[in-house]
Amino acid sequence: MKVRIINQSAHALPDYGTVQSAGCDLRANLTEPVTLAPLSRALIPTGLFIELPDGTEGQVRPRSGLAAKHGVTVLNSPGTIDADYRGEIKVILVNLSNIAFTINDGERIAQLVIARHERAEWEETSDLADSERGAGGFGHTGVH
Repeated sequence: MKVRIINQSAHALPDYGTVQSAGCDLRANLTEPVTLAPLSRALIPTGLFIELPDGTEGQVRPRSGLAAKHGVTVLNSPGTIDADYRGEIKVILVNLSNIAFTINDGERIAQLVIARHERAEWEETSDLADSERGAGGFGHTGVH
């Protein structure tokens, strides 16, 4: 799939780590480092602007290494970039650890997955078909 992109950062275009990677890395586009104190958050710019095809969205997801090693993750994960959004891609990072974390220019801060999606056409009704699960909610299947 072709995606039009404007790159106003000093960094290379997002790239996929391997041939079968679902997500490509997004990098911080900063004039100076940003330090996230414990439990704080910041909106980090990437310098990227994209034009997604109709019927697709961009999903901004955490990088597992940042989360596992430093407790830094994407706050609204996954963040959604709608196909008609033309502004700069920015990432809301949060530091869930008890140690400050510094983000530097060019650092890989999140990953972007481009996914197809459907739009619901709502059909109002007074009843729903039965299912095996029924109305069972959170934790209804027990602990295994």
